[in-house]
Amino acid sequence: MNIIFDLDGTLTDPKDGICRSVADAFEKMALPVPPESVLRTFIGPPLQDSFQATIPGATVADVERAIALYRERFAAVGLFENRVYESIPQVLETLRGLGHQLLVATSKPWVFAEQILDHFELSPFFSFIHGSEWDGRRSHKADLLAYVLQKRGLAAEQCLMVGDRHYDVAGALANGIAAVGVSWGYGTPTELEAAGATVVIHEPVQLVELVFK
Repeated sequence: MNIIFDLDGTLTDPKDGICRSVADAFEKMALPVPPESVLRTFIGPPLQDSFQATIPGATVADVERAIALYRERFAAVGLFENRVYESIPQVLETLRGLGHQLLVATSKPWVFAEQILDHFELSPFFSFIHGSEWDGRRSHKADLLAYVLQKRGLAAEQCLMVGDRHYDVAGALANGIAAVGVSWGYGTPTELEAAGATVVIHEPVQLVELVFK
């Protein structure tokens, strides 16, 4: 089986790096910094969508500037204000040992994804790491997964998407891929079930048990 993982909220907890970098962008644009409850909504969806929804009366230029400012801080320090969820390395090692091919598909730029996975020594578990481009192409999960299937010659029925938000589930289902929701990230079981997740798991080890079944 080809098991495709989301990154943020699924493999690692990126809250500090993302929230601090978003806040920094707002400060540099002389805009009021949103409360943490709003900053947390930036974890998961494409940055373009989040800034567009959060900056009052945002123009295309405003969104582009906000993303550029966000990336300045994120590339320097935000990448590493992050932590791997407990038992993720062991679960990945077990799945690889069982003969499954593991991939990453994240809305963040693939360059950042590779740096994060390298830093936390998770890269060796994955055959391929996919993300968006700098200009925002393939930042929506449905587009990204369609690209992954085509690029890697994978059959949707032989794939499984694992993610923590409804974006992951909806993107998988749009491509005929079964989706497993995880509750340890930034989505709720209700959100994931409503989006159509086949099952919602609450601990990484349950993914191994699910694959065995």
